[in-house]
Amino acid sequence: MKNLKNSIITSLVMVFIGLSMNAQNGSSFGFKGGLNYSAYGDYFESIGENAKNPDRNIGFHIGIFGKLGNKLYFRPELVYSATKSDYDSNVFEVKKIDAPLLIGVKVLGPVSVFGGPSLQYILDTEFEGIDIDNIEDDFSVGLNFGVGVNFNKIGIDLRYERGFNNNEATFIDNNLGSDVTSRIDTRPDQLILSFELS
Repeated sequence: MKNLKNSIITSLVMVFIGLSMNAQNGSSFGFKGGLNYSAYGDYFESIGENAKNPDRNIGFHIGIFGKLGNKLYFRPELVYSATKSDYDSNVFEVKKIDAPLLIGVKVLGPVSVFGGPSLQYILDTEFEGIDIDNIEDDFSVGLNFGVGVNFNKIGIDLRYERGFNNNEATFIDNNLGSDVTSRIDTRPDQLILSFELS
C-alpha cells in the first residue's frame, strides 16, 4: 500500500514537471500559498461519551499548480497543508499532501468557477502532543469547489473542501487512562484562501 501511495505522488510530480516543460497557448504553471480555515469531525473521548464538536482554526498551505486550457480548463495541483481544530482546550493537528484535480470555466472576465475531487494523503496527525499512528485510511478523497479571479500572472481563489468518506483516527489518551481509547473523525471541512503566481 505504501508503494502505491509513493507511486501516485511520484506520478503527480511528473505531471507537474510535464506541464511546466510543455506549456501551450492558454496553459500555465505556477506556485500557490495561503490560509486554511478548518475544522475536523467529532471527537469522542470514549465509547460512551457524547461527541465534542470542533472549533475552527487557521492553518496554511503551499504548493504548485498547472493549468491546461483557457475558457474551459483542467487544473491539477500538488499542495502541502498544515491544519488544526480545537476541541475545548485540546488541539488536533494534521499535515497532509492534497492533489486536487479540478475542472474550471471562465464565467465573466477574469472570474472563473471550478470543482473536482481532491486526493489526500495524511503525513502526520497529533493530538495535544500525542502522535497518532492509527488512522483508518492515510489516503482518502474529498471534494473542492470554488471561485477564482486572475489578473495576468496573479490570481486569488476561495474554495470549500470536504472529505467524502469517514476516516477515524484512534488513540489512547494518557490523560484519560490507559484503557480509554479516543477517536477523531479526520475528514476536513474547510475554507481555503489561496494567492497564486504563474
